[in-house]
Amino acid sequence: MTSHAPRIAPRFVSTCPTRPILDQVADKWSMMALTVLEEPTRFNELRRQLEGVTQRVLTQTLRRLERNGLVTRRVLETSPVGVEYSLTPLGHSFREPFTRLYEWTLDHSDEIERAQQDFDRRGNG
Repeated sequence: MTSHAPRIAPRFVSTCPTRPILDQVADKWSMMALTVLEEPTRFNELRRQLEGVTQRVLTQTLRRLERNGLVTRRVLETSPVGVEYSLTPLGHSFREPFTRLYEWTLDHSDEIERAQQDFDRRGNG
């Protein structure tokens, strides 16, 4: 008779509703865009403040944030037509936990960099 260990159920099943949200939250451009959106901001101003982001990636990022209810998009009746983005109430509610995470990264960036250098010196990199 073969003994089988009981199968442990996954903590995060593939249908877990947190997965796509965590994927968005963990995306660097999403986090940076949400940080820049302290007030309603036009697309090109967002792009100028996010060095290195392409127009295509920023457009995709903002669409995902809008789809998830964190950002709202408003077409401005200007010539040429402009687009402005702002945080929704849900987006504003996310700023507090994100700000804590961002501050943690600032507080510990030197320590993390040292750990990375130590790791790389040991020949693991």
